[in-house]
Order: sequence, then structure tokens, then C-alpha cells
Amino acid sequence: MTSVLLVHEVSLWRASLACLMSKDRDLTVRTTDKGGVRPAMAECPADILVTDLDCPDSLEVLTYAESLRHPADHGTALVVLARGDRAGDLRRASDAGARGYIDKFGPVDNLCEVVRKVAAGGRHIDQSLAFGLLQASEVPLSARELRVLALAAEGESVSSIANALHLASGTVRNYLAAAIRKTGARNRLDAIRLSREFGWL
Repeated sequence: MTSVLLVHEVSLWRASLACLMSKDRDLTVRTTDKGGVRPAMAECPADILVTDLDCPDSLEVLTYAESLRHPADHGTALVVLARGDRAGDLRRASDAGARGYIDKFGPVDNLCEVVRKVAAGGRHIDQSLAFGLLQASEVPLSARELRVLALAAEGESVSSIANALHLASGTVRNYLAAAIRKTGARNRLDAIRLSREFGWL
């Protein structure tokens, strides 16, 4: 049996996706929002972590997933539901070590199939997301700059971003300044606007 932890902020989506995956007898599915990820993993580590990159707090989930890549991890693999027009999201998922990329607007049958494939040690990228992943490699902002800018876009203050990412406030300001410079923006809000237009956020 493959244990799956599904992380989604929208309760209806969470229940629907869990119902879909639970029909596969090879999968044992638990669900949570982003606040319950760490407790759920501490109680019973999952083989597969599934999350939707459109969720407002997906950045925090990706940050946690990336921490699982260290030698002390539980071997948990990351599968993401994504859109091909959001290169920044795909870049962050790639940096977090995602091994499965599912087009959230694709056929529903793909979800269980991809989860099983990744659990067996494989990788999967839906064809419709391949071009977006190529574009993601061309995003001029670094992974850390994207993370800082994404949190700023959610209305977080410099001190809140620093606490969330375990950085000094001055370092956060430096990342924001770099993002503004690389996007050719006038200020932080303009950098957020341009990054959204380009599909990086």
C-alpha cells in the first residue's frame, strides 16, 4: 500500500480529490490543510505528498517538502497539481524536488496513475506542462527571490517573511531589491505585478 497525504486549502477540493484517490485500492489517503502537514507527517510519514500549486499557502508546503530531501527525511516524494501558464510555480516545485507534475485541468484518471508511478520511484510530467517547465528554467529570479516575492505578494511584511524563511530582515530586503531590479520594476508592487503577468507568481 502507498500512503498519500493530500494537502489542499479548499475543503471541497480536498474531499473530492481524496474520494477520487481512495477508489484506488493501492492507495491509503489522508488529507489536511497546510497547517496540519507537519503534525500529520510526524504521526505517520506518507510515501507521497500531493499539493495544488494554486493554493495560497502552497509555498509553505513546498518549503516543507524541500526539507524532506535532507538525509534525515522519510523518503516522501512530492506530486503537484499545476497549470502550464504558471512558470514560477513550476520552478518552485522543481526546486522543492517534485517528481510528479499533473495538469489540474487534465483527465482525472491520471492522478492515481501518477501517484503510483512516483511511489515506485518514477517521474512524471504531463505533456501539457512540459513547455511550462522549460519556461520555468528561463525565469530570471532565483528560487529564493521567487519565494520572498511570493510571500510579499500575499501581504506578508519583511519581518514575517524573514521569520517564515529563517532569514535576517536585511537579507529579505536584498532579495526584494534583486527581484525589483531583475524584473525592471519601479518598486515591490510593480515587481509583483510584472511577475504575475509573466506567470512567475
